[in-house]
Order: sequence, then C-alpha cells, then structure tokens
Amino acid sequence: MRGNKPGGGPPTALPADNLPSHWQDARVLVVDDHATYRLLMSALLDKLGVAHRLVNDGQAALQILATDVFDLVISDCRMPVMDGYTMTRELRRREREAGSERVPVLALTARLEPEDIRLCQACGMDGWLVKPVSLARLRELLRHWLSDTCLHARQAPPRHASPARERRPTRASLLASFGTWEVVEPLLSSLIHEAHEDLAGLAQAQASLDAALTVHHLHRLVGGVAFLGATELEPQAVWLMDNVQRSGVATCRMALAMFHKDVERYLQYLGKLRLDK
Repeated sequence: MRGNKPGGGPPTALPADNLPSHWQDARVLVVDDHATYRLLMSALLDKLGVAHRLVNDGQAALQILATDVFDLVISDCRMPVMDGYTMTRELRRREREAGSERVPVLALTARLEPEDIRLCQACGMDGWLVKPVSLARLRELLRHWLSDTCLHARQAPPRHASPARERRPTRASLLASFGTWEVVEPLLSSLIHEAHEDLAGLAQAQASLDAALTVHHLHRLVGGVAFLGATELEPQAVWLMDNVQRSGVATCRMALAMFHKDVERYLQYLGKLRLDK
C-alpha cells in the first residue's frame, strides 16, 4: 500500500532502470506526528517506487507491526501518545519473545547530538536520518537498508554527519532538495498551516502557564523549522524547552514572546516564497 498524495494523481516515479528492482517488493513504515513530514516522506518514497504506510505515533505503529510485515521502519523520536524510543523498545521486546526477525528502525531526527545517539542506540534503533530529508539522502539510506542481500538483516548503520547551519531556504535550494515546485508548494503550505496552529497552541499554553503543553508546541515548532534546514530559530526553541522545564513558563515569558515574533517573521518569509513564482 502506498502513501496517499493530495491533489492530482500519484507522483511520477524515477525511471525503473535507476532503481534497484527488488525495491518493488520492499515495504517501509513511516512514523511521524507532523503531517508535513508524512507528506514529504510519502512523496519521496513514491518517487523511489517503494511501497509504504504512514502513521502518526508509536502506538499506531506497533498495532500495524503486530499484523503486517515491513522491511524498514523510519520513525520520529519525540511524538505524543508514544514516542519513537518507547515504540522501538517494545518492538524489540516483542521480537525477542516471538523469536522473530529483527526489523531495522531508523530515527528521523532534527538533530544528532551525542545524547541523541545514545538514546537511539539504547532503545534498539539501528541508524538515523537527519532532517531535512532530501531525495538523494533517502535513496542513499535505502540502498543500504533495502539492499538485495540485507533486507531484514542486522548491519551497522551508515554514518551521517549533521547538516551544516544554513541560511533561509530559497526557491532554488528547495527545488534542488525536492525536485519540482509541484512537490515543494504543498509542503510549504502544510508547514505554514501547522506552524500557525502550533503558535496558537503555544499562546494558549503560555496563558495558562502550562509548562508541559508549552514544551509540546515548542517541540512541534522546532520540528517544522528544521524541515527546510537549520535556522537561528532551532537553538532558540531548544533553549526555551530546557528553561521552561527547569524554571516554568512565567520566567520565560519575554523570551517566548520574542520567539513567537521570530517564527511569525519566518512564516511570512515562507509565505512570500510560496507565492513568488
């Protein structure tokens, strides 16, 4: 079953002679709470001719994995309901009890610091895919994990360096990453829409001094920001999440207000970019 792509027909796959023939028999499960990332991963996997399913949290992933067979799982690490770490630990427990084959799980993450690597390895993940995801990067990863001789096999993960800090995306850089404007435009629209929803949720969480909900919306916003490449907003959000958890919402009120304005300016820039054809 392939992921659904809104608007029009399915995306055109790459020429078959450019893709491994055995990928036609492979199946990938994508787990992410961001609709924008699910949209992107579905478009890229369709482009690569790989069948896939999309779910929005670890609990839903475990339910599908209990009844269906996949060759690879690509999962966000931090999600509501059940995060990727908990999902992977439970999947490994089930595999040990059943004596079944190990399904490779790759972390889909916005950053890859030493602590992130430790958490991935501790829960039983096999590798990682650093956001933002491009067609070339995903194809490279699948060539390893969906190789003809390595489907379902345990192998050491390829090493991927964290992407360097980048300036704001341009039309040219987006086309270089995602191929065509028909792919880029709905991704931008979805990202902007989701970010505005999370800004509204962040404002409500601040008003009620709800630290947990504030951190939740900050996490979602930093995920959206990282979607198009690293910006100055990402370290701001990480700093805010740490300080809100330590000191509470009230003490971070001014910094949160500044962050809100900075995100609004970034979204205005993306909106102009989307309309500037």
